[in-house]
Amino acid sequence: MKTSVCIIGGGPSGLMLSQLLHLKGIQNIVLERQSREYVLGRIRAGVLEHGFAELMREAQCGERMDREGEIHDGFLIAHDGKLDRVDLHKYSGGSSVMVYGQTELTRDLYEARDRMKGAVIHNAEDVQPHDLSSAKPYVTYRSGDDIVRIDCDFVIGADGFHGVSRKSIPKDKITEYEKVYPFGWLGVLSRTKPVSPELIYAKHERGFALCSMRSQVLSRYYIQVPLTDTVEDWPDDAFWAELKRRLPADIAAKLITGPSIEKSIAPLRSFVAEPMRHGNLFLAGDAAHIVPPTGARGLNSAASDIYYLYHALLAHYQQGDRTGLDNYSAKALARVWKAQRFSWWMTTMLHTFPDAIGYDQKLQQTDLEYLFSSEKAMGSLAENYVGLPF
Repeated sequence: MKTSVCIIGGGPSGLMLSQLLHLKGIQNIVLERQSREYVLGRIRAGVLEHGFAELMREAQCGERMDREGEIHDGFLIAHDGKLDRVDLHKYSGGSSVMVYGQTELTRDLYEARDRMKGAVIHNAEDVQPHDLSSAKPYVTYRSGDDIVRIDCDFVIGADGFHGVSRKSIPKDKITEYEKVYPFGWLGVLSRTKPVSPELIYAKHERGFALCSMRSQVLSRYYIQVPLTDTVEDWPDDAFWAELKRRLPADIAAKLITGPSIEKSIAPLRSFVAEPMRHGNLFLAGDAAHIVPPTGARGLNSAASDIYYLYHALLAHYQQGDRTGLDNYSAKALARVWKAQRFSWWMTTMLHTFPDAIGYDQKLQQTDLEYLFSSEKAMGSLAENYVGLPF
């Protein structure tokens, strides 16, 4: 097989790049290790920044998002028995975010690839990139007993943190930066009406909590838990009781509970790999960087990678200009590290750290007090939350 761009990873990043390139006549093939059902079964974040929503529309995949997604102009922070609002629209100069589940977004992208008869190969086992430093890289994968070879110009690694792409770069050619937090998020999805029309971030001495949503009839709630906890430690009744303890009394009283339809624990980690390019391999999304979900930057950081890659590949194939490809890593990393800083700051400010001393706790409290006393501090939060320009 031969194509222009071989994309490893059939999640939203890989699918979006595939769709955008196809619309411009650039041949590409997507390889995904899992089945489509498995990919669509993954429950992930659902807060899209303005730039991401625009990219979906450019990919001709935004119709259902615009119809069913919810525009949010702000969110709430519960702390010290109070509920303060962050007015994103006011402090970001008129921007907002879109609440639309990643599962639905991925489904829209799959349907678009189907309509255009895009090449998306599922259950591709033992995927391996080869000759990445040469002008003629190729990728192999196993289909049953057969080894299939795909010759291409470029390989895009959009296969997540545990994928093969980053591991294909020689260890002396890549530097990894990592911070592991001493807690995780226990998340529950329930078919219940959200407790609030806007997201609520809760800072509490017992631990962080988040009230989020996927739609008006589908809620997503999280509580901070120790890394040693398992899902089995948290039956539904225990989860709801603990969530209520961490919310202001008037909010807890309005909380509608119900059976969980999905429950999982995600450890929190910050991670960056530099550079995001090796020869003709380009990393994107979780393959190159991970953020704690506190600042809603994970999927959105991946979208900026795709934006830069898409325009770089377009310039190469339409104008013979390799500048965008040569500058991709530096450009993407500049925005990635800003997302890292913001996610670290939100996480540090709102979570309870098991080894925190009194000094740390006082700084957390001062950070929140300063945030709600300064329009410039609020502007910085809002600017980052709605998304820095690509």
